[in-house]
Amino acid sequence: MSMTEGRIVKALSGFYYVETDAGTVTCRARGKFRLDGTSPLVGDRVRLAADRDGSGSIREILPRRNWFVRPAVANIDLMVMVAAAVNPVTDPFIIDRVWALAAYHDCDFLLCINKTDLDAAEALYAVYNAAGAHVLRVSAESSAGVEALLSAVSGRVCAFTGNSGVGKSSLLNAMAPDLALRTGEVSRALGRGRHTTRHVELFALPNGGYIADTPGFGSFDIDQMESIRPAQLQHCFPEFGKYLGRCRFSDCTHRREPGCAVIAARDAGEIQPSRHTSYVRLWEEANAVKDWEIK
Repeated sequence: MSMTEGRIVKALSGFYYVETDAGTVTCRARGKFRLDGTSPLVGDRVRLAADRDGSGSIREILPRRNWFVRPAVANIDLMVMVAAAVNPVTDPFIIDRVWALAAYHDCDFLLCINKTDLDAAEALYAVYNAAGAHVLRVSAESSAGVEALLSAVSGRVCAFTGNSGVGKSSLLNAMAPDLALRTGEVSRALGRGRHTTRHVELFALPNGGYIADTPGFGSFDIDQMESIRPAQLQHCFPEFGKYLGRCRFSDCTHRREPGCAVIAARDAGEIQPSRHTSYVRLWEEANAVKDWEIK
């Protein structure tokens, strides 16, 4: 039995598929991970023991750069939030939550607005461009903007996330046709897509790097995303940065206090109102969870 290192590229039904220099090894995780409460994630760098029959067992998870609860991935350089202004319309609060989580985990963020052949999403683009996000407008159907998207993710480990039906798998197929990922039509009755991605998997890009296609989610799944503690949340809205420390009160929560520099910036049009509304909503949700309740 020999030891080697690799990256988990797929997790499915208790098996982990680890890419190594010698090829992909199908592994089980040792029981110690269940005992100490850790769990290997797609994107993890791991040490494994390989058997003569080609299978293996994961013995150690190497230090992570970051990790996310939903999508369940680790060591992500860039979080790509795929959104749309039509069929289905993405709630800006979901975008704001994903962006805040990316910032919290020291992960770059890209807002990719798909289906621009149906709706150019002018209002959505304007809000996030003004907020300082990297925003691309693309169409998996017409391939508009796909080259720019491919350039943005090249050489990086990326995760694509977003509502069911916004076209994550279609975009990946447009970027790398050899992947031939399953896609599903959006239900006209429900205004949302069928979940065509059932598990998280990393796909190698032809020009270097990896992309994780993750299961889509609906608004009801938002509660499954982790919560950022209230005191840390202000640092997860990048456009707030230059106003922090300038409020009348040192413990300002930037919700409704007098003399708040963040609120003044919002009222002056320097911070998008919808972004501040999302911040307040996230703060209040997080504040409702006490420190001792967090595992």
